[in-house]
Amino acid sequence: MSKFELKLPRMGESVAEATLTSWLKEVGDTIEMDEAIFEIATDKVDSEVPSEVDGILIEKLFNVDDVIKVGDTVAIIQTDKEDQVNMEEVSMATTDEPLEEEMIAAAETILKDAGETITVPVTDHGGSERFYSPLVKNIAREERISIEELEALNGTGKEGRVTKNDILSYVENRAKNGEVKPEKTVVEPQVKNRATEKQTDIPTKVAHGDEVIAMSRMGKLIAKHMTDSISTSAHVQSFIEVDVTNIVNWRNKMKDTFQKQEGEKLTFTPIFMEAVAKALKKYPMMNISVNGDSVIKKKNINIGMAAALPDGNLIVPVIKNADQLNLVGMAKVVNDLAKRSRDNALKPDEVQDGTYTVTNVGTFGSVFGTPIINQPQVGILALGAIRKIPAVIETKEGDFIGIRSKMYLSHSYDHRVVNGALGSMFAKAVADYLEAWDIDREI
Repeated sequence: MSKFELKLPRMGESVAEATLTSWLKEVGDTIEMDEAIFEIATDKVDSEVPSEVDGILIEKLFNVDDVIKVGDTVAIIQTDKEDQVNMEEVSMATTDEPLEEEMIAAAETILKDAGETITVPVTDHGGSERFYSPLVKNIAREERISIEELEALNGTGKEGRVTKNDILSYVENRAKNGEVKPEKTVVEPQVKNRATEKQTDIPTKVAHGDEVIAMSRMGKLIAKHMTDSISTSAHVQSFIEVDVTNIVNWRNKMKDTFQKQEGEKLTFTPIFMEAVAKALKKYPMMNISVNGDSVIKKKNINIGMAAALPDGNLIVPVIKNADQLNLVGMAKVVNDLAKRSRDNALKPDEVQDGTYTVTNVGTFGSVFGTPIINQPQVGILALGAIRKIPAVIETKEGDFIGIRSKMYLSHSYDHRVVNGALGSMFAKAVADYLEAWDIDREI
C-alpha cells in the first residue's frame, strides 16, 4: 500500500491559485483513475480535477471555499501500488466548456496611451456573505452587474450558488429584454499627438427593424486579441502557389487503407502540418517570440491548429512537439484535437504554448487569406482551397498544358523581427516539401 498526493495542477501561466468549490468524493470512497475528485474555480474557468490513480480517498486537506495554490496537495489517495507514486506535474482535467481566455491567449492588460493610464471603475463584488466563484465575479465585473443584481439571482448550483450558466443566462435575458447595462466611466488622458490617440467605438445608428445582437464573452475576448495583435506586430504577407497534385493522388489512393489500418480518417491537414514542422526545423527563427527588446528562440515546435467552432468562435488547439511525429501520429493527434474542439472537451494545456499557427481558410472555399498573427508568435500560415486548374507542365520533351491540383499558401509574419527574405523562404520551404511528395510513399 502507498499514498498518492493529488496536487492542484497548473492551469496556465497566468493562474496561480483557485478556489475549491465542491468535493465530489468523500473520505472512504473508492476512486478510479480519471474520475473527478473535486471542483475548482478561477477567475477564468470552473473545472473538475480528476484522480491520476485508482485507490481510496483517505484524506481531504482543504475545505470548500478555501483558496489553493497551484502545486499544493489537496487530497491523499491510498493506492494498491507498493512503490510511492512520484508526480512532477499533474495534467489538468477536461472542462465542460472551452477555456475562453486561454484559447485565444489574451491576458487582460491595463490600457495605456501616451504614458497615461486609462482607468475603468469596476463594481466591487466583495463584502457579500453569499459565495460567488471567481469566474462568476469576473463575468459580473465584465458585464457590469451590480452586487444587488447578483444577490437577487436564484442560483442552481450546490446550496443555491450562482453558477456560470446562471449569470450568463441572466446576461442573455437582460439583452433580449432591451435592458441597457450602464456605460463605463472612462477617464480620458490628455493626448496632444493625434497620431497616438486611441480610437474609441463610433456610435452606430440603429434603424427601425434592425436586430441588436450582443457579442458573446468569448467573442469580445477574440476581438480584443485580434486588435491587440494588429497594434503589436507589423504584419507583412507573402503568397506562394503550390502544386499538390501528387499529394491529392496519393491521399485518394491511400485513404481507405489508412482507415482500415489505423482506424483514422486521412485528411490533408496532417500532411500540411508535417510540412510546416519540417520548415520550422529548417528555419528556427520563425519559431520565436518577442519579449521587449529580446527574441526568444523556442526549443519545441508546437503548432497551433486554428479551428472554427459551431457557434462561430475560434479555438486553437496545439500539436506539441510536432516535428517528432510521423504521419500516422500526426493524423491521430490532429483528428483527436479536432473532435474534442467541436465537443468542447479540450484540456487547458492543449490550447497553450503554441509557437506557430496554421489556419485552413480553404475549408470555406477561400483561395487565400491574410491571417492575423496569434500573439506572442511571429507567424501564421493560411492554407487555401485546393483547385483543379490548367497549368504549364515542364518536361524534357517540352512544355504542355495539363490539369493540376493547386493551392495558395498565405504567410503572415511579424516584420519587426522577420524580414521578407526569411518570411518568403519559410513559405517556399513548405511548398517545396509538398511538391516533392513521393507518390509511392508508404503509410
